[in-house]
Amino acid sequence: MEPEHLHFGGGPGQTVVNPVVLLVVLIAGILILKLPRTKAIVPLLVVGLLVPIDQIIVLGGAHFPMLRILLLFGMVRLAWAKIGSNEKIFSGGITRLDKTIIVFELFTFFNAILLWQDSGMLVRQLGDLYTLFGLYFLMRYLIRDPSDADKAVRTLIYVAVVVAGIMSYEQLTGHNPYALLGGVHASFYGSLMVRGERLRALAGFGHSILAGTFGAILAPLFIGLWLKDRKNLKLALVGLAASTVIVLASASSTPILAYAGGILAICMWPMRNMMRPIRWGIVMLLVSLHILMKAPVWQLIARVDLVGGSSGDHRYQLVNQCILHFKDWWLFGVKDTGAWGWDMFDTANQYVSIADSTGLIPFLLFVATIVYGFKFVGKTWRASIGNKDMALYNWSLGAALFANAVAFFGISYWDQTQVVWYTFLAIIVAAYFSVPAEATATVPGQVEPAKVVMALRPAYASENSKPLESYGRMVTGRLSAKPIRK
Repeated sequence: MEPEHLHFGGGPGQTVVNPVVLLVVLIAGILILKLPRTKAIVPLLVVGLLVPIDQIIVLGGAHFPMLRILLLFGMVRLAWAKIGSNEKIFSGGITRLDKTIIVFELFTFFNAILLWQDSGMLVRQLGDLYTLFGLYFLMRYLIRDPSDADKAVRTLIYVAVVVAGIMSYEQLTGHNPYALLGGVHASFYGSLMVRGERLRALAGFGHSILAGTFGAILAPLFIGLWLKDRKNLKLALVGLAASTVIVLASASSTPILAYAGGILAICMWPMRNMMRPIRWGIVMLLVSLHILMKAPVWQLIARVDLVGGSSGDHRYQLVNQCILHFKDWWLFGVKDTGAWGWDMFDTANQYVSIADSTGLIPFLLFVATIVYGFKFVGKTWRASIGNKDMALYNWSLGAALFANAVAFFGISYWDQTQVVWYTFLAIIVAAYFSVPAEATATVPGQVEPAKVVMALRPAYASENSKPLESYGRMVTGRLSAKPIRK
C-alpha cells in the first residue's frame, strides 16, 4: 500500500520550519538579490542543496519548502534583470533544449490535471511547475559562460565536502545531525537506514540513494575542471574524494553504477571518433540478447547487486510492468501503479516514474531533453578540438550527462538533486554558446590533416543564427566540409 505522505494530498497541515534554517534561507535570498550575478549562484547552490526539503512553510494549504522560498528571491532578481536591462538574460536566447524542457513541464502539468481532475493535484502541479521552471531558468540566467560554470562547479565541490563530512559522521556514529532540525521527516533522519550490516547515510537528502547519486553525478564535473586547467588539480582531487565518500557511504548500487558510468565515459575519450559504431554495437547486442534470452533483456536489471541486498528485481519489475501496462498509462498516465504488483507504487526509476504518472508524450520529451544535451555536448567538444584541454572538459560534460542517464534507471530526482540536474543542463548550454569564434579539426579520411574553418556560436548568439561557414555533419560524428555555394 502506498504511504499517505507520497500522495498529492499528503504533507504537513501546518508550518514546520526551524527558525535557524529560515534565517539562513532569508540571508541567502538577500545575497542572491544583492550580490553580482557571477557570485549569486554560490548562496543558491549552498543553501539549496544543504537545506532539506522537509523544512516547509504552509500558506493557505499550499506548501513552500525552503527551496521554493529561495527561488522566490531568484525569480525577483531575474525579473528585475529582464525589466531593467536590454541585455539578453539567457546565453543564446531560447534554445531547443529550453523549448523541450518548457513543453515537457507543460505536458506534465496538463496531463496530471486531466488524469486526476482534482484541486489538490492542481495545487501540487502549480508548485512543481514553479519549482522546476524557477530552477532551470534561474540557472540559465546565472550561468552564461565557462567562468560562471567553473564557479558553479567549485561551489559544488565545497558542498560535496560538507555532505561527505556529514555522511561520514553518520557512518561513524549512527546518527544524522539533520534530525536535530526537527523538520517534517525528523524521525526519518533520526533512524538511519540499514542494509545488511551496513548503515546507509543520507545527509539532508530525501533518501540514501539520492544522496549517493548526488556524489556520483558530480565526479565527472570535478574531473573536467582539472582537465580544463591543470591548476585545479588539488581542488578537483578534493571534490573527487568527497564524491567517492558520498557514494560509498550511501551503500547503494545505483550511485555506484552512476559513478562507474561517468568515469567509464571519460575513459572513452581515445575512442571518441568511434562512438557511433560503439552505440550501434550496444543496440545490436541488446537486441541479440533479447532474442536469445528466455526472459526479456531488461531482466538483466534484476541481476545488479553491488552492495548486497539491492532491490534489482524491483527495478526490473518497474520496467517490465510499465511495458506490460502500456495501454493503461500511454495517454496521460495512471493514478495508481500499486495494483500492478508488490511495491509497484515505489517508482524508483525516473523514466518509469514520468511514463506512469504523466503519459507517453512527457516521457518522450524527457528522453529528448537528454538527447539534446548529448547533441549540444557533441557539437561543443568537436568545436573545441583545436584546444585539447577544452575538448576534454566538454567531453567530461557528456560523461556527467551519461552518469545522470544511468542514475535515472535506479532513482527519480524528487528532492534537492533537482538543483544539480538543472544546474548541469545550464552548464551544457553555456558551454555550447561559448565556443571560440573559429576552431580547427582534422578531416577524417585524408593523409594530411586539413583545417576546416567553422563558424561557431559565440556567447549570447541566437541558436538559429546562420553561420558564415558550414561546420559539417557534426551531429552524426562525420566532420566533413560541405561545399559552399556562391
